[in-house]
Amino acid sequence: MEYFAVQGGVPLEGCVAVHGAKNSALPILAATLLAPGEHVLHNCPDLTDIAAALAILSCLGCQVRREGSTVVVNTIHRRGCAVPDRLMGQMRASVLFLGSLLASSGEAIACWPGGCALGERPIDLHLRALRLLGAEVLDRGGRLSCRCPRLRGNRIVLPFPSVGATENAMLAACGAQGVTEICNAAQELEIVDLQNFLRACGANISGGGTQRIVVYGGVPLHPGEHSVMPDRIVTATYLCAVAAAGGEGELLAAQGGAVAPVLQALTAAGCQIWETQRGLAVRRQGALRGIGPIVTAPYPGFPTDAQPLLAAVLAKAQGESAITETIFDRRFRYTQQLCRMGARIQVEGDTARICGAPLQGASVKATDLRGGAALTIAALGAQGCSQVYGLEHIDRGYERLETALGCLGGRIRRTTR
Repeated sequence: MEYFAVQGGVPLEGCVAVHGAKNSALPILAATLLAPGEHVLHNCPDLTDIAAALAILSCLGCQVRREGSTVVVNTIHRRGCAVPDRLMGQMRASVLFLGSLLASSGEAIACWPGGCALGERPIDLHLRALRLLGAEVLDRGGRLSCRCPRLRGNRIVLPFPSVGATENAMLAACGAQGVTEICNAAQELEIVDLQNFLRACGANISGGGTQRIVVYGGVPLHPGEHSVMPDRIVTATYLCAVAAAGGEGELLAAQGGAVAPVLQALTAAGCQIWETQRGLAVRRQGALRGIGPIVTAPYPGFPTDAQPLLAAVLAKAQGESAITETIFDRRFRYTQQLCRMGARIQVEGDTARICGAPLQGASVKATDLRGGAALTIAALGAQGCSQVYGLEHIDRGYERLETALGCLGGRIRRTTR
């Protein structure tokens, strides 16, 4: 069993590059099915979720290869419309293949998607959007069968600005005849990145990053070449690591505007953060102080994925802090493991109340992706040695996290028991 062995209590110092965004690369990989030919995707992170997406493409007859951080997908010989259950169950983003398969072949067969267990994560908004475009969607005991020989544009109003449902609607709309209007769309930067890739393929689409996206479907598409945006949650992770351990670090390719709410929170907690010619720099020399309240919200609000990361920082801050989670109802499961390190956290409904305390090294286990990153951050800021288990969760969203944190001066190594 693999785990991180972390020697905490040592201030960080160093420089690390922020890799490409997982949540941008995944929908773009699904989008390659929309046009036959060879697509080139630069700055594509080497993660287990990305490997699962590439495996899905391979099962559909595509040729895929990785050349460093560049992934090439040739869809010229793609075949079939069914995604294997074992691959659907590996990640949440597998549901995005429904929209691209419907748009490109008129049919998609798959089971319900997997991913982190963060509470209720229904895909009803995805299916509703596909139905509004004309798809017949049948659910036979968790196995989805979607069919429509000819999708047609429509007005889609999302009850909630779901990122995944917005992306699925965009993908399907590219293959629909006529105009599709997506209202109350998610505004995340990953939506903009997907739009940029679709435009590189010749799609007529606008409005990404706003609440209204318009797609003029039925336009013949061609293979595209694109560079994936830097991962804003990875950026937040490295910032929080320096904040928790103290010291100073530079993050290459980091974009401050993408993580503005996180920068504001860390600055309020006692960190100094500034832009450099190469990205962002962060310094924390004095004591951390409690802040709050922090409330998670869809972009441009405080990102739910950064909530556990900030909690790991505030766990050792002087004073009290409060974080309210509005997106996922089981996102605070990681707090039980933080308490094993001495954290004083009380979860009351959708709010975690944190009373700062010194942290001590302990053996902890990740139960989800960002919770695992939070435990690693806390271990860097704790006194003594820690063992962080559950690396299969962390590897879904971080490219060799131990190496990256080592570039920042973290004393961390991956080992096997």
